[in-house]
Formats: sequence, structure tokens, C-alpha cells
Amino acid sequence: MTQRIDLNSDIGESFGAWTMGDDAGVLAHVSSANIACGFHAGDPDTMRRTVELAARAGVAIGAHVSLPDLQGFGRREMKLGADEAYALTLYQIGALAGFAHAAGTRLRHVKPHGALYNMAARDAGLADAIARATHDFDAALVLVGLAGSELPRAGERAGLRVAHEAFADRRYEKDGSLTPRREADAVIEDVDAAVAQALAIAMRGEVATRDGAVLQLRADTICVHGDRPNAAVFAARLCAALRTAGLPVMAPGARRSA
Repeated sequence: MTQRIDLNSDIGESFGAWTMGDDAGVLAHVSSANIACGFHAGDPDTMRRTVELAARAGVAIGAHVSLPDLQGFGRREMKLGADEAYALTLYQIGALAGFAHAAGTRLRHVKPHGALYNMAARDAGLADAIARATHDFDAALVLVGLAGSELPRAGERAGLRVAHEAFADRRYEKDGSLTPRREADAVIEDVDAAVAQALAIAMRGEVATRDGAVLQLRADTICVHGDRPNAAVFAARLCAALRTAGLPVMAPGARRSA
């Protein structure tokens, strides 16, 4: 059993006149926020407002870096080389860091989004490029990646602190990968079932795979998807359940509960 757990959420995903999610509601119940940097969602004004919201809530701020895919919400794979992956990661970290600096705070972590996240989970070269960009920007940043995958391993090779991430509301395959979203049961819609999965991960370090096996899983942080229709309710229920189970909800490196 872990002694503490981070709850992170992907937020700041509105764009122009299009609004997604209840960011303020979610921020009341999580300890870390992964803010879209304009490549899969978000725009400069949304980035600014979301950073300010997170700073006021006392939530650790991270760059949610993505492939350049606004139309596909960053969920379509693209071929890219290591240099391109390095550059697009560094570019997005720098953009969000500017807003954090203006708000009197700083970035704490980096987490890839969508297709980039899943690609980096299995491709060591891509993972190394993301880790190198993160380290070159600020070696104190935490790199967040799928538990047990290539991305946290790349972060460790680069000398970064890493956070192995698990998902409350996603199904798992027997190899530890996430069930592809094209599958009908990839997302756990039922709040009670998702909370139960998160508790099993946090308390026992295990998760049931889609085929019924039990997978051992390290989790330093659990994701709450901000684009769920009931994201704020889910975040509140999950945070309360973890604290009732005796687990402080805290960002990596934090000294007090969020």
C-alpha cells in the first residue's frame, strides 16, 4: 500500500468559444493539474485563466503536452522523429511556464496527452526525447507517465523524478497498457466502479484487466479525466474515498494535503 497518493486531472481543455469541463469544480478535489498547452486543446487565454485558477486552489501545475492535433483532440497517432518530439515538448512547456511565472507560481510536472502519452509508453526513443526536453527546461520537474512503461523509465535515465500514473476510469489490458478508446468498454462510466478500481490500485497495487486477470501496478498518481460529464462529482467522490481509506491526497513533493 502506498502512504500517499496524488490525484491529477487534465484540465484547461476549452478552446475559443467552446467550453469543456468544470475546471473549478475539479480543482477543489485534486492535488495536481495537467493544463493543455494549445496543441490538442486550450488557447492562450484559457491557459492563462486555468493557471490562475489552479494557483488560487493551491494545486500543483503541470504542462499537458500533446501532438499538434486540435481537430482530433490529440488522440490520433502521428509519425515524428526524436528531434521533433523534443522541440514540440519544449515549446509547450515553455508556453505554459510563461503563464505560471506571470501568476507568481511555477510548473511542477510534465505529462503527455492522448496519443503522445500512449506512444511514449511503448517507444523508448520517443520517451527519451520527451524526458530530455523536460530535463533541459527544468531538471526539478516531475515526469508523469503510464505506470511501468517506457516513459517513467526514460525519466529516470534523464535524472528526473518520475510519477507512475494509473487511471481510475480506464480499462487495462494484460500487458499494462490502456484499453484503446475505440473499444466500447475502454472507459468506466460508472462512478462507483471507477472509485472501486482506484481504491484497489492505491490500497493493494492491483487492477483487474479487461480479460479478468489481476495486474500488479505501481501508482504514484491517479488521473481524473476533466472531460468526463461528471468530472467534478467523480473527483469529489474519489478524493473522499481515498482519504477515508487513510491515504493523504498530495502532489509529488508536497508537504501537506491538498
